[in-house]
Amino acid sequence: MLEWHEYLEILTAIIVIVDPFGLIPIFISITADETEREKARTAKVAVTAAAIVLIVSILAGGPLLRFFGISIASFKVAGGILIFLTAVSMINARISSSKNTPEETKEAVEKENVAVVPLAVPLLAGPAAISTVIIYSHKQPGLAMKGFLIGSVVLVALGTWVLLRLSSAISRKLGRTGLNNTTRLMGLILAAIAIEFIAGGLLQLFPGWQ
Repeated sequence: MLEWHEYLEILTAIIVIVDPFGLIPIFISITADETEREKARTAKVAVTAAAIVLIVSILAGGPLLRFFGISIASFKVAGGILIFLTAVSMINARISSSKNTPEETKEAVEKENVAVVPLAVPLLAGPAAISTVIIYSHKQPGLAMKGFLIGSVVLVALGTWVLLRLSSAISRKLGRTGLNNTTRLMGLILAAIAIEFIAGGLLQLFPGWQ
């Protein structure tokens, strides 16, 4: 049974890796030509699709790794490196190229429907977020952990939806500097989580190092 602070760490990790504050400037940019009603629908579809992707990853991630013969220890190291690179981009107040490239962002502005791609995938539920929930789903065996992870994903999705609906007001209040500083703080926390993943995976692969 995990301690309460470990559950809090998991919830914090999901919030940080989804990074809803970092998404606000992009959401405002690529929905600039939409009406308020269209923006509301875009936000709803985006967070719903992202939640579905992450929940499927929680449920199917383990069997998928076993199918390809990948150990959770190896996946922790690989996922930790990917998450660390994402964290470095966040510390520099940039969107990680694993989430979205400048070319993809430019293309998204010209698209009519941006809710699923790129907002849901890969901006909200990108490779780093998928890796995070798969790794945590192996932290403790049984349905309790998967249930907690699914509940956490739903909670983060609801919070992200609220932030996207209030994106214009938040942007005016915090400004670009405020949003960037929030993203930098989240990136620092995420970097620490990534190092834990890498260290844990290496200790499993090389138990003699303990």
